[in-house]
Amino acid sequence: MATILLLLLLLALPPPSAVALNSEGLALLAFKAAATDDPYSSLSWWSESDPDPCRWPGVTCANAASASPAQPRVIGVAVAGKNISGYIPSELGSLLFLRRLNLHGNRLAGVIPAALSNASSLHSLYLYGNRLTGRLPVALCDLPRLQNLDVSGNALSGELPLDLRNCRSLQRLVLARNAFAGELPAGVWPEMPSLQQLDLSSNAFNGSIPPDLGELLRLAGTLNLSHNRLSGVVPPELGRLPATVTLDLRFNNLSGAIPQTGSLASQGPTAFLNNPGLCGFPLQVPCRAVPPPTLSPAPPATTTPLPSTSSDRHQPIKTSLIALISVADAAGVALVGVILVYVYWKVKDRKESRRGDDGDSSSKSGLCRCMLWRHGGSGDSSDASSSDDDENDASGGGKYNSGSEGELVAIDRGFRVELDELLRSSAYVLGKGGKGIVYKVVVANGTTPVAVRRLGGGGGGADRCKEFAAEARAVGRARHPNVVRLRAYYWSADEKLVVTDFVGNGNLATALRGRPGQTVLSWSARLKIAKGAARGLAYLHECSPRRFVHGEVKPSNILLDADFTPRVADFGLARLLAVAGCAPDGPPSTGGGGLLGGAIPSAKPAGPAPDRYGGGYRAPEARAPGAKPSQKWDVFSFGVVLLELLTGRGPGADHASPSTSASFSAPVSGSTATDRSGSGEHGGGAVPEVVRWVRRGFEEDARPVAEMVDPALLRGPALPKKEVVAAFHVALACTEVDPELRPRMKAVADSLDKIGS
Repeated sequence: MATILLLLLLLALPPPSAVALNSEGLALLAFKAAATDDPYSSLSWWSESDPDPCRWPGVTCANAASASPAQPRVIGVAVAGKNISGYIPSELGSLLFLRRLNLHGNRLAGVIPAALSNASSLHSLYLYGNRLTGRLPVALCDLPRLQNLDVSGNALSGELPLDLRNCRSLQRLVLARNAFAGELPAGVWPEMPSLQQLDLSSNAFNGSIPPDLGELLRLAGTLNLSHNRLSGVVPPELGRLPATVTLDLRFNNLSGAIPQTGSLASQGPTAFLNNPGLCGFPLQVPCRAVPPPTLSPAPPATTTPLPSTSSDRHQPIKTSLIALISVADAAGVALVGVILVYVYWKVKDRKESRRGDDGDSSSKSGLCRCMLWRHGGSGDSSDASSSDDDENDASGGGKYNSGSEGELVAIDRGFRVELDELLRSSAYVLGKGGKGIVYKVVVANGTTPVAVRRLGGGGGGADRCKEFAAEARAVGRARHPNVVRLRAYYWSADEKLVVTDFVGNGNLATALRGRPGQTVLSWSARLKIAKGAARGLAYLHECSPRRFVHGEVKPSNILLDADFTPRVADFGLARLLAVAGCAPDGPPSTGGGGLLGGAIPSAKPAGPAPDRYGGGYRAPEARAPGAKPSQKWDVFSFGVVLLELLTGRGPGADHASPSTSASFSAPVSGSTATDRSGSGEHGGGAVPEVVRWVRRGFEEDARPVAEMVDPALLRGPALPKKEVVAAFHVALACTEVDPELRPRMKAVADSLDKIGS
């Protein structure tokens, strides 16, 4: 009886309501259905039996205030680097609250559906590194909030439409490595006032460069038009671009003289390479003088004969003879011109060979004075003011600088010390290693501390002594408030010494990783250190006698004084060690460039020791055997140091600051992301984990800045978010895997100087 009653009760109950997937989930399932191959089963957890897609891998939801009824809505889809084949369905355009769509690094084919313009909240669209074809849909410019559009590394074609001007909110437009063709449209770029990054490289664009590209006043980083078929002249209007912009016009068919207006005057030669018709500064291709226009032909003789005299009774000169005389005159003038140009360059080369590498042009001198004095309030201004006189002494003209073997040679007149005093003074060891032993020595009656690095090494003849002296003088002529200064050197058969300024507050590695009782570096102190270090490196790159490549930019080579003014150390040291016959404690230097300073740690950093050779800070291309040192190596390394200042994390997980508790997110297995993420042809896995982690946070996961910044900074005063985000963008630009996409250190220093000013 009880069983019968129970059955009747169950029959009387209403049937359970079926669970139905909402419309956003159905739109995402359309993408799953469009995937013909999913080798890593990335979409296997997307199921129609769920009530909503908010727990699906790669899907991000948030409560939308404008949604009715209030419920979680899909705001982000990130299915990147999964090697998924298929196409992009138009149903994704029905996700009205979608902000970020990231499908890069797959094998998606077909066209970009114009229906994506229906996703009215979309502000970031990352489709790079796929196999998409067709034209760029102009309907995407109907998206009112679209800020980031990256479709590089596909097979898109056609011309750039004039309707691109409707993308008024666009900040990043990356169309590189496609098959776009035709002329770059004029009149479009002034209508895009927010544009900060423009990359049109590696396409088939032809015609001239639109002059109105110079009206992109918010542009930063690199304006990349390289590897196209552009012709004509370089528009002088490009000089209106901000000084922080680096041009890349390589591998085109441009011709004529390079204008020296505005920011064009500060571009390096790399910006204009492989344009056979270009000439002028900064290329070492002189512009030949344009021949004057030929004279107008004489008016034809009148038919009325003039009365002739006896002297005029001769035959008129034939036209062919006139032409022959003109050609001979022109050839003679050209020959004289060639001889004059040849003599000029020979004389100039001879003068430069006498000066070594120290012959800077007047424009470079002006630039360097600007870099030195614009921030003259910090550092050793007295040293800077006497720089010109000191350089004369350093070249061998001063009393203390005619040194021979067995003599202590002072680089400048401001340093007075005898070898006996140096050896008698009290000293204690600061550090030792393959780069020699470093002592702190107090000279000048106990008033002047200096750092003495004892290189040791075997003997050497007179030639090696001269070579060592030349290298030391070149290093000693580097004068900047943010660079450790070499004061003197000593060479003998069994002893080699280098004397530098002593910087007594340790180095950045110690300051970041902490010492007992040390307070955490504040945001203002970190920004000051970043700005100063950038200025020092920019000076070494642009204005130092040999335009040094540092080669080992890392926190332990950035010394700090009492008020946290940074001083870049250890540039050129590897070359001095090589001449002295010592092997540095790292990989041998490649190439002939300088790699010095005197990194003097006052204490060993707490926590895990960094990479022994600073390899975690090295650029990916610097790890290749036989690689030639480049200033772009230093730019990458500085970017990693800047990320460490911002996040408290070193290059890898084993370098994390003690204040950082969160772990790095693991790299996606099977990722085929493009070069920007560090797994492409330029670097592969050589990109430091901190770079990949931050780049994913900005470009893919849209992680809040508070989750990426050093937690120690969050425990202090409120952070200026705009300053922090701007610094992150500078660091990401520095750590591009392709070295040609990295800015010059001068542009980096200018960008950092604008932060907080």
